[in-house]
Amino acid sequence: MDELVHRDQLSPNWEERALPISMVVIHYTEMESAEASIARLTDPDAKVSAHYLIGEDGEVVRLVPESKRAWHAGASYWRGIRDVNSASIGIELQHPGHELGYREFAEEQIEALVPLVHRIVQQYKIPRANVVAHSDVAPARKTDPGELFPWDRLAEYHLCLPRPEKLELGDPFPNDGSFYLALERFGYDITEGRKTVEAFQRRWRPERIDGEIDGEVRAILFQLLLDRDRGLSR
Repeated sequence: MDELVHRDQLSPNWEERALPISMVVIHYTEMESAEASIARLTDPDAKVSAHYLIGEDGEVVRLVPESKRAWHAGASYWRGIRDVNSASIGIELQHPGHELGYREFAEEQIEALVPLVHRIVQQYKIPRANVVAHSDVAPARKTDPGELFPWDRLAEYHLCLPRPEKLELGDPFPNDGSFYLALERFGYDITEGRKTVEAFQRRWRPERIDGEIDGEVRAILFQLLLDRDRGLSR
């Protein structure tokens, strides 16, 4: 047994992978209890699963072996990859979500998540830019894990990209069209533009999520692209 995993409760909902592992996708369950979440994620009729579920008490349950393709991301896209399930490891955090009473994530849960993500990132050489939210890869449909997820805790351990602190240019895009093209260049599906802007804000400026392209979000995106082009964002 992996020392970071407390128990196995394997789901029948998986397939063989078609791509190498290059991403981690973080979700919340939006269910009332870990038991209910596990029941759904292991129900063959539900046709959903993930590789891991982490309870609010910090218990880590393995549901699908990492070598297999779990069914967690649905229709999704990130940086040219359309079969996100094949390329990713999906981690579900037990949480009521926005529908059942959105709140901060339990400390025990994050303390269990950090070493698990660290081991996965190290093992598969996953770039920090590919440790993402479900809302990043499916902005038109999803909002999880949401604006209260502590990305700064993962960034502290170099497990995801940090929010840019220094913004070198205030408003580098001449119009909204150029901003959307830059969002697409960074990795997002821009089919539903306003939803994508909300997803970007949820990840990079969670204190205000309004779907509006303002000077601050333009500057944040430009800085992220600058850092990537300089090789600072692997």
